[in-house]
Amino acid sequence: SVGSSNFEVGDEILINQRMDAKDWALLLLLSFLWGGSFFLIDVIVLELPPLTIVTLRVGIAAIVLWTVLLIKGYEVPKSFKLWRAFLMLGLLNNVIPFSLIVWGQNHIGAGLAAIINASTPLFTVLIAGAFLVDEHMTPQKVIGVLVGLFGVGVLIGADAFAELGLNMSLTTLAQLAILGAAISYGCASVFGRRFKSLGVSPFSTAVGQVTAATIILLPMSYIVERPDQLANPSLVTGLAIVCLGVFCTALGYLLYFQILSSSGATNVVLVTFLVPVTAAFLGWLILGEQLHGRYVSGMVLIGLGLAAIDGRPWEKLRAVLR
Repeated sequence: SVGSSNFEVGDEILINQRMDAKDWALLLLLSFLWGGSFFLIDVIVLELPPLTIVTLRVGIAAIVLWTVLLIKGYEVPKSFKLWRAFLMLGLLNNVIPFSLIVWGQNHIGAGLAAIINASTPLFTVLIAGAFLVDEHMTPQKVIGVLVGLFGVGVLIGADAFAELGLNMSLTTLAQLAILGAAISYGCASVFGRRFKSLGVSPFSTAVGQVTAATIILLPMSYIVERPDQLANPSLVTGLAIVCLGVFCTALGYLLYFQILSSSGATNVVLVTFLVPVTAAFLGWLILGEQLHGRYVSGMVLIGLGLAAIDGRPWEKLRAVLR
């Protein structure tokens, strides 16, 4: 999931803006891990309910990241104010979007879920423009957001909009759930800006958020789904859960912050375009999911919208045409 955790949106610092071969390799690996998370969820939802899956995902990731934190000797966050902020971030960046994505993937495929989730940067720009004084909306951003949102509409399809009301199909609700996850990620990006001013390292923020998310989810999943009364998952599902927590979540965060520190937030967000490709490919190759033409068209429009927001692709194109 791209979720993914853009804590530094709008706070770009003076670092190397050109990605070297190592950073590109890490970015491709990250896209494979986060794209693979959608594929793994498609496997796990066949045996386990949504909240239980999300609780296991963040719980396993928290154990791994705490182990790394203690081995490396990083400072352990202690203040009440900080942990209160972690709880909100964990809610916005893990609990809500992970739960919506897992529930949505009960009814739609991994590829489509990942493509809709690629709209996260669009909502980040909208929310940041509304709440952050240094992230004002510009005509270029407005055009980019409108093009991208049109792409989301193409993805979901005209039939879904005709169903809006009390009689929406589960497929339409599932697509709207993934869209809700993207909006939640956007809110998390804006909220997460405060951790820089609090002097908290990105790695400690990642540890804090998955720990806080686990604290929130443990009682929720027990009350709602009673996982202690569920049948034991199969070996394949168990391995998928471990991979989801250890590789897609814990290792994914470590790779994300490595790229963020070396190449910056603008470059690391490129993973947004690569994740749907990985998820769609795995879903098609292993699960036999179909990719409709409108999925590709919608993804292209989202990409054009994000390119307009970023501005760099258009500047390079103008430079070539001169």
